Amino acid sequence: MNNFSLEAFSFYGFSIVAVVSALFILFSKNLIYAAFALFLAFLGMAALYVLAGADFLAVTQIMVYVGGVLVLLIFGIMLTQKANKGAASSSPNKVLVLMKREFWGFLIGISVFGFLSYIILSANFVMNGAINSSKSTVKTIGVELMTSHLLPFEIVAILLLVALVGAAYLALNRNPAR
Repeated sequence: MNNFSLEAFSFYGFSIVAVVSALFILFSKNLIYAAFALFLAFLGMAALYVLAGADFLAVTQIMVYVGGVLVLLIFGIMLTQKANKGAASSSPNKVLVLMKREFWGFLIGISVFGFLSYIILSANFVMNGAINSSKSTVKTIGVELMTSHLLPFEIVAILLLVALVGAAYLALNRNPAR
């Protein structure tokens, strides 16, 4: 088994993991199972980023989405109380949705899928340039952020600090009666 077939096998394997877990999220009625399928989808995407040579993006995917967003989502699901306390034991974490427009949603989804499939299949993908080397992109990104992109980096840092201070101010308990 040569190197190319192992890379292609890895690509198709991680793609299947990401797509199947995304479909499971779509069709699951249990929120906890959907959140754990989202975990697999995020890991599959991070593995695809590694295969594409974007190691910084892969680590960022794992740290931000898996480490932050997904954990917050799981805690939100687990700590949310149901309105109907009697149904808690019979249907835990079930999503009950009234489907009135399922035909039009299905039709639009199939037409978008067909259009995108047509574009992908009719495209002539040709690899131009050298084969991707396994060098890390972290040093390149760090040098670019601290030299030619320093001003936008600092502006984003200040905006994030302002957003954090604003969120902390809004979260204050301003009810003196308690």
